[in-house]
Amino acid sequence: MNLGGFKNKEVVVDLTSGDITYREINEDLARKYIGGRGLGVKYVLDNGPEVDPFSPNNILCIMTGPVTGSRSSMSGRLAVVTKSPLTGTVTDSHMGGWTAARLKWAGVDNIIISGKSDKPVYLYIEDGKAEVRDAAAIWGMGTRGAIAALKEVHGADNLSVMSIGQAGENRVLFSGFINEHDRSAGRGGTGAVAGSKLLKAIVIKAAQKGNMPEPALKDEYKEANKKAVKAILEGGLTAPNKGGLSVYGTNVLTNLINEVGALPTKNSQLTHWDEAEKHSGEYVNKHLLVSNNTCHACPVGCKIEVEVKEGKYKTRVESIEFESAWSVGANCLVSDAEAISYIIDSCNEYGLDTIELGHAFSVTMEAYEKGIIDEILEWGDADAMIELTRKIAYREGFGAVLAEGPARATAAWGAPELSMSVKGQSIPAYDPRGIQGIGLGYATSNRGACHLRGYTVASEIAGIPEPTDRLEAHGKGELLKIFQDLLSFSDSMNICKFSSFSENAEHYAEQYGTMTGVQLSGEDVMKIGERIYNLERYYNNLAGFNHREDDFLPKRFTEEPATGNSAGYVSRMDIMLDEYYQVRGWKDGVVPTEKLVELGIIDAGEAVGEK
Repeated sequence: MNLGGFKNKEVVVDLTSGDITYREINEDLARKYIGGRGLGVKYVLDNGPEVDPFSPNNILCIMTGPVTGSRSSMSGRLAVVTKSPLTGTVTDSHMGGWTAARLKWAGVDNIIISGKSDKPVYLYIEDGKAEVRDAAAIWGMGTRGAIAALKEVHGADNLSVMSIGQAGENRVLFSGFINEHDRSAGRGGTGAVAGSKLLKAIVIKAAQKGNMPEPALKDEYKEANKKAVKAILEGGLTAPNKGGLSVYGTNVLTNLINEVGALPTKNSQLTHWDEAEKHSGEYVNKHLLVSNNTCHACPVGCKIEVEVKEGKYKTRVESIEFESAWSVGANCLVSDAEAISYIIDSCNEYGLDTIELGHAFSVTMEAYEKGIIDEILEWGDADAMIELTRKIAYREGFGAVLAEGPARATAAWGAPELSMSVKGQSIPAYDPRGIQGIGLGYATSNRGACHLRGYTVASEIAGIPEPTDRLEAHGKGELLKIFQDLLSFSDSMNICKFSSFSENAEHYAEQYGTMTGVQLSGEDVMKIGERIYNLERYYNNLAGFNHREDDFLPKRFTEEPATGNSAGYVSRMDIMLDEYYQVRGWKDGVVPTEKLVELGIIDAGEAVGEK
């Protein structure tokens, strides 16, 4: 392959046999699906959508993109792509920090892992070579202990480690990977897939000097990068030390979303909570902040490291993200920022998705309150939540029930309506009644409820790239498609989504084109993004998600009105879904054969078989 930016090497690992092979990247596929999320989904599709997520035949793809590890701003993202045990859909979960850049500097673009080891192992990568090594000594450790032990073995300099914790080892369906900077690939159960393969960690040893990706058009790339950096430095949200993301981190959203009446509270029974300010970004910065950290090539620095210096919640954790603080905070009626910090830190140690964990608590609280279950968990009981976190990670007692995820747990209790989930994955921190477009985004997300597939909040709340009425349902199908297609491309180029607050499709086209040598327009970027989004939907259709009913919201959002400054509103999915299907060209959630051919996902010969 002759595209700039790539090392043109993939490591293919069969853990059953222990065999490791190396292959070049197919250039045609790289042109069509870019890398990262898009190329990873293509590999997972080709592996077969009927595979059981915990089968040795399921593949776990660790993916970078063409600008990963380069001087492009915010190019430190890594995608973990597989079939999700939580949802049964294809999933990709992304991690920041330095892991992705270091993998590229080690001379490797992607890692494709299949099979199952007969003993705990970890993968070691250095100088373009990979080895499977014994992990018996670190199996059973939390992520911090495992990472520290591996640093002792390999030296901490120029080292990145991504590890699962006890939750992944025990196949908790919402476990993920954590790296040495507490960055998490949390959603979808990627850690459980690794645990099913007895894969504890991936260790990467590489220095930046002399190993950064080479752009195909060096002078043009410098100019394209300058334009992108200028946009970020001048962005209202992204400007270093000025923009809300840089000053307060993602938790800058707590007060804003709460004020408009769109903060799901008490398992989404309310959409405003007076106590939410106590775990907001402003409060955390004033009382707990110790440093601002960043990821590779990122001037924004949205990671707000916090420390609780004394007391029973004593801890130091990389960041109190908005979604995490909300999920174990307002969602559970916990306002104590110190307790929230401790719970988030426990999630990082065990390797758990904070969003799904908070929902595990809130469905239990509501079920107990309504007399559906006998397990005692009161609203706001942070200490009980901490103990239940441990039980979930170890699948101990009642924790084993919740380890299957809130959707399965509530179904087992005969009360599935308590789970605020779509396709088995729980919603993030924006209420669909107070922000109409994001509700449609949850319903049509290809990986289950997710704000990151199509972040309409940028327009509906922040007015980026232009403002739309958050309470208006009409027009949201078209708006969502634009965001979904753009972010499908950025996830595949593997550049941070926050770049889209300041950059646009033309910025991405210029950076991609000057790096790879393949010239694209902004329209090309959107068309490739559309292809990737339809590729994911095609996978899900083949995996059994082929009915309109699969693109839904829980009835709480469509029947029970919001409170606060969105009082009286419900989600108007009845309007938005039909509009969305029309602009997508789908038939009740299914991608028609002619659309697959139009986008180049299948060719005309395959289309005959499809019919």
